[in-house]
Amino acid sequence: MKGAAAPSGTPGPHASTSSSFSTVRFAALGDSFTEGVGDPVPGGRRGWAALLAEGLPDGRRGVEFRNFAVSGAQSGDVLDRQAAAAAAFRPHLASVVVGVNDTLRRTFDIRLLARRLDEVCALLTASGAVLLTACLPDPGAVLGLPSALGRPLARRQAAVNTVVHALSERYDAVHLHMADRAWVCDRSLWSADRLHPAEHGHRTVAAGFHDLLAARGLAHGTTPGLEPQQPPPSRADTWLWLATAGTGWLARRSTDLLPQLLCLAGAEIQHRVCGTGGRLDRRAEAALRSALAAVQPAGAPAAGEQAVTSGPLSVPRVSMEG
Repeated sequence: MKGAAAPSGTPGPHASTSSSFSTVRFAALGDSFTEGVGDPVPGGRRGWAALLAEGLPDGRRGVEFRNFAVSGAQSGDVLDRQAAAAAAFRPHLASVVVGVNDTLRRTFDIRLLARRLDEVCALLTASGAVLLTACLPDPGAVLGLPSALGRPLARRQAAVNTVVHALSERYDAVHLHMADRAWVCDRSLWSADRLHPAEHGHRTVAAGFHDLLAARGLAHGTTPGLEPQQPPPSRADTWLWLATAGTGWLARRSTDLLPQLLCLAGAEIQHRVCGTGGRLDRRAEAALRSALAAVQPAGAPAAGEQAVTSGPLSVPRVSMEG
């Protein structure tokens, strides 16, 4: 998986003064992806953010790492429960990776998500932090859902990624691209649940961010190693997850996302039969334009229009099989 920094303007507040730190403070915000699910270690979980923290310092400076991420968190949880505490920590670096849980809820609202993320980014940068952001793969593609079920989720995740791209440019974030097909198809990156990275996936994310931070002079230690210490999950592990924790996850989604997703799938099939599928795409684009406009600074160029038409919004092709 390759990472690339979002287009940037003026270097972040710490890009030229990182050598003055005796300790680098790193705050991680988000959901289970950042909490470390899929990377168990004795006594708990580790995850990509903790692995990255180990590679930030060198012999002249240390690191203080705090992980505020909580499994199941949505954008509203990050804004209401994590952002203020993280800002009070006065981090030099702050990662904000969230949005997949929003797409898996019937209450999904891209305009509201955009406003929440904008507030979080503004609060953290005002406290002096350089932001770390990422666009994430479509969960329907990762789970291998059939087209009618997967395409609505693909539209949602594409919209989230476009918002993240726009905010990353606005706040000069260190941005890692993780939405490409290679990430989805490499089974070794994923844990047994197919919802979270395995150890190899977490290490890949940590190494990607480290390379980008090092290019800005913000990471001075050794790049986290890619070689996992634990064997990759087997098919038996997947079946065990389905028989245990997976049952609860499916039950929760059956009362939340599934009814709406079935309705969306029905609409998808109906429009496909009638040859009017483009209407659904245009409706999603209109909602995204509204979301981007809601977080656009007054008088700023219409970057949102470019974001909508330049690629991040593109809904990936979803397999017709399944």
